[in-house]
Amino acid sequence: MKKQLIIDGYNLLGALNSPGLIESQSLESARETLLMALFQYHLRSGYPLTVVFDAWRQRYPVPQTEHRSGVTIVFTRQGERADQVVQRLVRAQGQTCVVVSSDHEILETAQAHGAFVLRSEEFARKLFARDRSVASSRTGSPRLSAHDKCEDNERERRADKKGNPRKLPKKARQRLRTLRKF
Repeated sequence: MKKQLIIDGYNLLGALNSPGLIESQSLESARETLLMALFQYHLRSGYPLTVVFDAWRQRYPVPQTEHRSGVTIVFTRQGERADQVVQRLVRAQGQTCVVVSSDHEILETAQAHGAFVLRSEEFARKLFARDRSVASSRTGSPRLSAHDKCEDNERERRADKKGNPRKLPKKARQRLRTLRKF
């Protein structure tokens, strides 16, 4: 059974806007562009997706849920943040879910409950990987090696440690293996 992806919608939208993957649009049209990309990702990967958007300024007394093409879209109720809904979903599903966000509070909750964490920037690259692979081959941008993907503190090794200094630590290698599945 494939794991459920729980996505902090506006957080992912912010990650997509920073490198310019989604052009400057109104918030509603940018959200619809994101949802279309997520529908395509769902068809490609088969992973069930739940996207949570803040709607606390709207007058929804209860959360609004919509199902479109295998993607569940949740708009929070009035006075509730998307972070709270994502955390509640993570607590309920635990290790059977993958959380897509860059919010530290959400990431800490996800890791505490055994969920796999994908930062919004990482997932944004995966989301548009097929579209960008053609563009990057034209521009000749270099691919990142496994060492470049690893954080600095994982890369540094003490001089008295044994083993191959060029080999990533086991935890980093496991994370890269899991990332390749998405």
